[in-house]
Amino acid sequence: MRHPDTPTRPLVVLNQLGQGQLPDMSGVQFIDDAQTPAWLRSREAEVLLTGPRNGWKEAPQEAPEGWPGRLRWVHLASAGVDFFPSWLFRVPQVTCSRGVAADPIAEYVLSAMLEQVKQLNGRTVNRLIAWQREFDRAVSQPLGTLKGQTLGLLGYGAIGQAVARRALAFGMQIRALRRSGQHIDDEGVTSVASLRELLESSDHLVLALPLTDETRHLINAGVLSYAKPGLHLINIARGALVDHEALRAALDRGAIAAATLDVTEPEPPPHGHWLYQHPRVRLTPHISWSANDGPAATALKFQHNLARYLKGDSLFDRVDPSKGY
Repeated sequence: MRHPDTPTRPLVVLNQLGQGQLPDMSGVQFIDDAQTPAWLRSREAEVLLTGPRNGWKEAPQEAPEGWPGRLRWVHLASAGVDFFPSWLFRVPQVTCSRGVAADPIAEYVLSAMLEQVKQLNGRTVNRLIAWQREFDRAVSQPLGTLKGQTLGLLGYGAIGQAVARRALAFGMQIRALRRSGQHIDDEGVTSVASLRELLESSDHLVLALPLTDETRHLINAGVLSYAKPGLHLINIARGALVDHEALRAALDRGAIAAATLDVTEPEPPPHGHWLYQHPRVRLTPHISWSANDGPAATALKFQHNLARYLKGDSLFDRVDPSKGY
């Protein structure tokens, strides 16, 4: 919250999301600058609105001299916070955009599961002889269905819950494991006690965890050895949750059927990397969050917190650096 002794001068917000994203607000002055690294302008603003693409990839390893300047609050236009240097969190308050991309990511997950069971890309036809062949094949090798299959959710925050709501409409059985181990009471969702139990029972497994020291390479050779035959792994969280060499071995020997990966380690994979060519991998370039209303939803979340900040109320979606999310 804003310090009670703060003079009544306008609140200065350094906005790095681009012009036109935020409306005029009484008592607030916006500095729109998406290009200059935030640490070079931290003496000019009390609040910073920034995102992963605003130069943080080139951020210095150590905190720049004078950081955090005048900054009292930083809002991140992302749910994950592992992309940012640790010194950013020396600001008194850091919040994130948790939940903003939950709906488009959930739709991505459902589309990946539907493609896995329907395999429509392999059943399209472009001539009469193929039409008859695929028509006959629909009897001998019928299309799969999500109904009755088990969806495993590793992580049950905003994204996991959004996926669960949609999967229930398809008649799926849903099992979930929270990183905290807390029991889940939502209707239609069964709480499991261990990662092994989740792997052994899931037809599709969605990774929806933040990346921390504890979750790095959580999906490794040992864990994958528990996988139910035919498992489809979907990672929409962070690439480093998965040991990719262990994943490759599991795919090659048929221990799991397929992997849909929107995130990788490293990101992007270098030229010639096996992920680009593996027949059991569906790879997308970290786009599951993308939606035409995404920028507006992020701006609205920030506006709600900004109104609370101006009133001196506690902020939503505070980041706890000790936990990594």
